[in-house]
Amino acid sequence: MILESFDRRTIANLEAALERVCDGRPDGADHELRSFIADAMVACAKKGQTTLGALTEAGEAALARRGISDRKQA
Repeated sequence: MILESFDRRTIANLEAALERVCDGRPDGADHELRSFIADAMVACAKKGQTTLGALTEAGEAALARRGISDRKQA
């Protein structure tokens, strides 16, 4: 479980970064999208990059990759 893997500060940063990336997006409440972004952020945190900035960047990069992938499928 994610709560056992990280300290409180990292978990708070993960939550805040996810909100930053998803806030204001029309699809920002979509569970599948949020899960995709969160997975990228967790992978980042597991590499030791646990700052709010690093996690936000990881989420934005995942979102960009997803957008490219979505366009290729269309």
